[in-house]
Amino acid sequence: MPTAALLVSVPGVRGLNSIRRWATYPLRRWPRLSKAAISGAALLVLALASGNAYVLWLAPKGEATGSVAEVPRAQVAIVPGALVKPNGEMSSMLADRVRQASALWHAGKVEKILVSGDHHTWAYDEPDTMRKALVADGVDPRDVFEDHAGFDTWSTMVRARGIFGVESAVVVTQGFHMPRALYLADAVGIDATGLTADLHEWGYQGRKSSVREVLSRVKAVVDVTLDTPAMAGPRIPISSADGRESWGPPPPPGTPPAGSPGR
Repeated sequence: MPTAALLVSVPGVRGLNSIRRWATYPLRRWPRLSKAAISGAALLVLALASGNAYVLWLAPKGEATGSVAEVPRAQVAIVPGALVKPNGEMSSMLADRVRQASALWHAGKVEKILVSGDHHTWAYDEPDTMRKALVADGVDPRDVFEDHAGFDTWSTMVRARGIFGVESAVVVTQGFHMPRALYLADAVGIDATGLTADLHEWGYQGRKSSVREVLSRVKAVVDVTLDTPAMAGPRIPISSADGRESWGPPPPPGTPPAGSPGR
């Protein structure tokens, strides 16, 4: 039997040929569309890789620690928002950020605390929830400032610099988020260091957040490059104002717990 015929008769080889024909069918059937899709996928991978490398490379090196004692003194602790549960309780990640920020203030490492998060409706209020937890932990209400338009990390940093006049800060967040947060703080002119808030093992949620961070770093580069505008508002100088000026009105009666009702 000829060698070629012998090869074709072998079941394993026939299977491999079938797989190859199936895998290359789109390229043979729609060559232009397939090549465009492959090129687009390659560009996406390149954008993700370059964006992440850029942020990780430009983030201040050695500027984050998990120890309050090792953090240099700064004007403000900036606490970016995270999930508040429907029952009004902070998620574990947000609670750890608030706990570390409180420790900074009690240790005399910062003079003020700026809590910045999402408050797009009366029924959901991250900054007010954080503020109440800090005050309950003994932080002077006059030293807690609320930013109700910190819809993402870029907005938090832009408004910290432009609305509140923050010049130096300790950013308090989880380790996976820290390089992007410091990169964005530096981009708007804030002299920032970081205190990580990894007081728990995050498991699946941590892995999920790390994957999301890959995309968020690319968005960060785009925001800095395009100077994406953040919501404007009246200036509240954090160095001289009373934090209570930034709290805003209480929510209407009957607001759900996640709206952090009451003062």
